[in-house]
Amino acid sequence: MTGRLAFVESPVQLLNVLEWAHARGRGGAPAAPAAPAPVPVPDPGTGAATDDLRIVVLSPTDPMSRGQLRRMAQLARDEGFAVHWQEARAGRGALVRTLRELGGPLRAADRVIVGDPFSRYVQLLLTLFGPRHVTVVDDGTATMEYAAQLAGGERLVRWHRKGDLGPRELALAPVTSLARRRLAPGPGRTVEIFTSLPVQAPPGTEVTENAYAWTRERFGPPPLTGGADLVGTSLVETGVVDAEHYLRVVGQLARTHGTTRYFAHRRETPEKLHRVAVETGLQVVRPDLPLELIARRGPIGATIVSFPSTVVHTLPLALAGTGVKVVVCEIAPEWLKATASPRAQGFLAGVAGTASGVDRLTPRGASAVDRLEFG
Repeated sequence: MTGRLAFVESPVQLLNVLEWAHARGRGGAPAAPAAPAPVPVPDPGTGAATDDLRIVVLSPTDPMSRGQLRRMAQLARDEGFAVHWQEARAGRGALVRTLRELGGPLRAADRVIVGDPFSRYVQLLLTLFGPRHVTVVDDGTATMEYAAQLAGGERLVRWHRKGDLGPRELALAPVTSLARRRLAPGPGRTVEIFTSLPVQAPPGTEVTENAYAWTRERFGPPPLTGGADLVGTSLVETGVVDAEHYLRVVGQLARTHGTTRYFAHRRETPEKLHRVAVETGLQVVRPDLPLELIARRGPIGATIVSFPSTVVHTLPLALAGTGVKVVVCEIAPEWLKATASPRAQGFLAGVAGTASGVDRLTPRGASAVDRLEFG
């Protein structure tokens, strides 16, 4: 059996690699609906997995992501997978060391699974070593933008970035251009997108649904608190939404829905989270696993309120049959910063508008902050 190599840089990417392996029956072909997938048992004493999928964690630097990744890595090992922790950003020489250590496995891999096609690290690896088969698993709503850019023949750029190329982007343009070709179907290469999101993929691309079957089988159903929980977002940190508008809306949502807990995004700053706690009275919770697993494990509120993000697509799948209601609060144009990307409003509206199985809160009124109504 030919080898499969996965590169992950976030906890959600690693979760969705596990979902992909579960959906594929852990062997490479789609699993038969009625047949349970076999679970390989690690060799005693060595921890070596019997499955041919090897997961490489290209470790980020921020402590929150590293902590969640450590826990997700242990879950993957518990499932019988080999997980290699690569300090890919650990100071000078880390890039050269990573390329030297991963070059052999990359050349030998028949299929490479990536969680972030926009990652400069992943793009460089794919530029140097082009696999015959590529799978892209979800790393949030960026999957929608990746598929759209691939279909339109556009360069790969994250949706919240401004359109102009800076000096760094210009220097890396040849790498990005070649990586885009390696992430597109072509002669001798297949591309699969494994996603829970609505995507417009180009012809020749296989789109496989991520229904969060592994998550539902592994965790829950959760006990419900009866109240409501609010999911935080990093839209302020990425320069899209104005911080003062965001805090006012969080306060209003807390009052309107009787929420008591605020599940922080791993990229939210301690300063902003302190203001959330002080100014709204919400209990700030920093999850130690992706929210899909936290919610499935419980306890969780009977209502979950979120801004436009991946979870408005994934939580209805992960919590199917539990009775939990997911509500998405749409983003008003006046909440955006003047420096936000021109594509931001349309992209966020698309994320909210294409989510199924959710209720919607639409900002209305002159300020679009003082009134939030069900649409």
